[in-house]
Amino acid sequence: MPQLLSTLPSIDPHTSDTIAVIDTPKGSPNKYKYDEEWGVFRLNTVMPKGSFFPYDFGFVPSTLGEDGDPLDVLVFMDDPAPVGCVLTVRLIGAIEAEQREHNSEWKRNDRLLAVASKSPTHAHIDCPDDLRPRLLDETEEFFANYTRQRGKTFNPLRRIGPREARKIVENGAAAFQKKTAAQGRSA
Repeated sequence: MPQLLSTLPSIDPHTSDTIAVIDTPKGSPNKYKYDEEWGVFRLNTVMPKGSFFPYDFGFVPSTLGEDGDPLDVLVFMDDPAPVGCVLTVRLIGAIEAEQREHNSEWKRNDRLLAVASKSPTHAHIDCPDDLRPRLLDETEEFFANYTRQRGKTFNPLRRIGPREARKIVENGAAAFQKKTAAQGRSA
């Protein structure tokens, strides 16, 4: 049986870069989500006319966030990658955020920020400060609008650099391993 995308390593053993799986390409009005049970990408949300994802969006495999999903990653690169594309990325930071549905409890739902390792256009970007002015403001506003359309609230807490973002990935990988080990014991 083929390996599920969600169980690929979170870190490339050859480059030490982070692995990302794109589920929604830049410019797409459709949000896709990886269905681990079936091993396919399913349509998750259709955005209102005129709305689209500003950059490639996906997840870091073999990680687990507080929301119960793999960690989210926004990837800056030259052109959109297709749904399901696996690529190495260089973390440049993260938007630490919390999110909640209706009046439920707040849960952390950070957005990792990365550049494609092979992107010549973004090779000079090492941290959020290297991005064009207002880009992160626009990105936070996009996620606030996107989640509001889905009946949720997105609250950015702070912006962090690449070292702290790497720690989020390490913690997410540890949470994934803990969950996988617990499932193995109960099977």
